[in-house]
Amino acid sequence: MPATFFVVRAIVTDPNERAAFDRWYETEHLPDAVKAFGVSKAWRFWSLDEPSLHQAMYQFDDEAKLNAILKGDALQKLVADFNRDWPDVKRTRETLVLAQEFVK
Repeated sequence: MPATFFVVRAIVTDPNERAAFDRWYETEHLPDAVKAFGVSKAWRFWSLDEPSLHQAMYQFDDEAKLNAILKGDALQKLVADFNRDWPDVKRTRETLVLAQEFVK
């Protein structure tokens, strides 16, 4: 079964909040999410084209594991924590399935 990915895109519009958001995500949110999701890989990105855009990506072994997380309490707790700490940061979520991987 192909790997699946859960992607969260956040827009941090206030440039003065980006460093604090980055620290919070690095030290609290990403480690909490990795543990809650039971994933072995996760990435975070800041866009080079749009400095307010932050993206986090979590890799799941398969669609069933991703779907279980999407329907479970772990995600709801992480969403509540995010809303509590960053109520003005808008975000979207997306799920992806790996179609191809090329490694040279």
